[in-house]
Amino acid sequence: MVWWYWILLGLGLLGLEILTPGGFYLLFFGLASLAVGGIVGLGAAESAWLQWLLFSVLSIVSLLFFRNPLLARIKYVERKGPAVDTMVGEIAIPLEDLSPDGTGKAELRGAAWTVRNAGHAGITKGQRSRVERVDGLTLWIRAE
Repeated sequence: MVWWYWILLGLGLLGLEILTPGGFYLLFFGLASLAVGGIVGLGAAESAWLQWLLFSVLSIVSLLFFRNPLLARIKYVERKGPAVDTMVGEIAIPLEDLSPDGTGKAELRGAAWTVRNAGHAGITKGQRSRVERVDGLTLWIRAE
């Protein structure tokens, strides 16, 4: 095959990898095709059988050695996101009176949050309250 056929095949496979949902299979075949295109372009592999052998070996070896670490790294980055639940135990100051099981606004870390009274007693405006749990963007608080 001509070297630029390999380059086109590699770019096509990389494009398909972008269009398909994760799995990172076509990525390694595309990179192997680009590598074979470079090798053929330099004149190191003239025969078709050698080119296909190089493509097969490079694809499978790179897939076996690099796919799992790549997936693990991506999953680590996804899990590492901001932890909103770390607000449990912090002090929030209600901006309005809250009846038992009532909903309102409170200040925490310089921002206004939607809060819900988790206690059986009312909470008055400005009374120190402790965050018991986080449910989405709602903080459940109880008076100290």
